[in-house]
Amino acid sequence: MKEKTIVCISCYYKGYDFIDEMKKLGNRVILIVSESTKEKNWPWHAIDEVYYMPEVEPSVWNLDHLVQGFSYLLKGTKIDRVIALDDYDVEKAALLRESFRIPGMGQTTQRYFRDKLAMRQMAKDSYIDIPQFSSIFNDETVNEFVDKIAPPWVLKPRSEASATGIVKIKTKEELWIAIENLGDKRFHFLLESFKPGDVFHVDSLVYDSEICFVSASQYLSPPMEVSHDGGIFRSKTLGKKSPEFIALEEANKKVLKSFGLKHGATHTEFIRGKEDGKWYFLETSSRVGGAHIPDLVEASTGINLWREWARIENAWLNDTPYQLTKPTDLYGGLIICLSRDKNPDCKEFEAPEVYKFLPMDYHVGLVYQSDKSERIKELLDDAAMKINDHHLSIMPPKSKPTS
Repeated sequence: MKEKTIVCISCYYKGYDFIDEMKKLGNRVILIVSESTKEKNWPWHAIDEVYYMPEVEPSVWNLDHLVQGFSYLLKGTKIDRVIALDDYDVEKAALLRESFRIPGMGQTTQRYFRDKLAMRQMAKDSYIDIPQFSSIFNDETVNEFVDKIAPPWVLKPRSEASATGIVKIKTKEELWIAIENLGDKRFHFLLESFKPGDVFHVDSLVYDSEICFVSASQYLSPPMEVSHDGGIFRSKTLGKKSPEFIALEEANKKVLKSFGLKHGATHTEFIRGKEDGKWYFLETSSRVGGAHIPDLVEASTGINLWREWARIENAWLNDTPYQLTKPTDLYGGLIICLSRDKNPDCKEFEAPEVYKFLPMDYHVGLVYQSDKSERIKELLDDAAMKINDHHLSIMPPKSKPTS
């Protein structure tokens, strides 16, 4: 089989296992990353060439320079695929594919996985339940929305990741002040009804437009809450026979089918409305979830999302069947928070169910594994109390993530 060349793009340090697996599968790997990640522990043994892009601001590159540089690279290298390793790179990869006619997700489809306004419009057109929303391009449209939909509302960036940049707003006056403060960036935002409820995430793998793996979990601390107020991030997986898992699996299937994803990994979020119990679609993405969610999935199922994604891309690249590694059927729990100490002492968290301690400076991070869902909840609750008592540090939210 002839060696194929894969270009991986990332503005942050992501995808170690993906790159390593791609190389193990016999491919040539080229990495294009931000200059700020030069000193990171990339899998250099698996990388054949690396190119660095200066950042205009965090996660933002000069796209004209990216396209021009890629055109020079193509003179001497036949490139078979372009892969975005992080959410912020989905547009970059789609631009390169479109510009140089490389197979994969194009610019129209990528908007359904990055642009929250496009997501909501496609969901609405596909009869998927979503919180009521509005663009904010036009003053009259905004006034009609807020006069019809009771507050609170949320003002959301259309192309940020997770809960970054979301503002909760309680009055019309407060909203117009916030909109005016956006200035020329106003069109980058949308307005949405705030839906209180429990937030869930579904992490899946897709090959040839078919979902071949699903893991569903519940956030015990919603990302928006942690992003804005600080505190402890927690998530736990759901049993496959639970009503929540069954409902989420069906909702996820409807979203991915409507949005047209053909191959890859996805991370999709839903909320179960507190008032009506209905499942509402929040957002999706065409990449592996962040915040160490892959570790949570691996603890409960044995599936390494990054490596399986690489195997999917390789199967598609070589027009061969893809066979998912056989999953296990356990429960997982994840807890992460900022710590006052650079290297916190985590001895008090030791337990037979600890699957992994997450090595991060100024953080406490643990992943649990058990054959009992109730035990996972006990461990997460106990760890949260210990963190509150001995470790927790709270910092104001940053405009963009640093990892």
